[in-house]
Amino acid sequence: MHFRLTFPITPIEPPIDYRDRLLLMGSCFAEEMGVQLQQHLFRTLVNPHGILYNPLSITQAIHSYLDGKQYTEDDLFQHNDLWHSWDHHSRFSALTPAAALQNINAAQTQAAQCLEEARWLAITLGSAHAYVLKETGQLAGNCHKVPMASFYKKLLTVDEIISALDNMMHRLFFRNRHINILFTISPVRYVRDGVVENNLSKAILLQAVHHLVNKFDRLFYFPAYELVIDDLRDYRFYKDDLVHPNETAIHYVWEQFVNNCIHPDSQQLLRSIHDLNRARQHKPFNPESPQHKQFLQTYARKVQQLKEQHGQLDWSELEKYFKG
Repeated sequence: MHFRLTFPITPIEPPIDYRDRLLLMGSCFAEEMGVQLQQHLFRTLVNPHGILYNPLSITQAIHSYLDGKQYTEDDLFQHNDLWHSWDHHSRFSALTPAAALQNINAAQTQAAQCLEEARWLAITLGSAHAYVLKETGQLAGNCHKVPMASFYKKLLTVDEIISALDNMMHRLFFRNRHINILFTISPVRYVRDGVVENNLSKAILLQAVHHLVNKFDRLFYFPAYELVIDDLRDYRFYKDDLVHPNETAIHYVWEQFVNNCIHPDSQQLLRSIHDLNRARQHKPFNPESPQHKQFLQTYARKVQQLKEQHGQLDWSELEKYFKG
């Protein structure tokens, strides 16, 4: 008897490997996958604008990297004693405009450089709902707890999303002729929009993405949404809020991503790094014991051996831990 509906996943070609530079953008699920890639030492930049949910805010951010935009105090506003940017997540907010701009523009510079070199741009779309300031008509990537009465809530159409992504892609492919784009749809349920409204939103995103992936080369789709919603399909795989996938679900999606999106040679290195990360999490009963010191020395040698073979990766954190 079968108690789960599984489905085949089409592997991407070319697969991702450790030589590639990656930029991940989008919803909080992009951050979950980004953490996994960073922990396994892929050269990955995650959400230079912070978490963004709707496609227009994501494409607007990418245009800002292509333009080399640097933000000024005119781009900020003050609310609840902090200075914010409508384009950015609250992680960039600060007590002074100078502090906010320092973090924002440092991220802008880093993202612009990454986009020039990246082999992969992974975009996780979260919602087709967008929020527009009533006073100015400006799109708000994040609302920063400003009262909802200040915004119009808008459900983007398939054509609007396709047009925004298409315009961004043409600019990006002209600038970086080697980059590929991997789309995913976030499995997070945005129930604050309403259950029916959330399903409609996801359907719009799916239709727009599949239209583009079926039309253009160098575009790919990874079914993170379907793996959680249709394969796992159980509230056991959600956090207590019943909205966000839990750690088990994230690891399951990560395993499928590795099997279908990572080059076999890189999968072997990934497993070696996974063993190092697991050893790093080991909690010794007595850190000063000869046994634990021998344990650290053994793994320090393993790190050194891998570093000699793959010197392009950043081994500093693992070296620091195992060498004490």
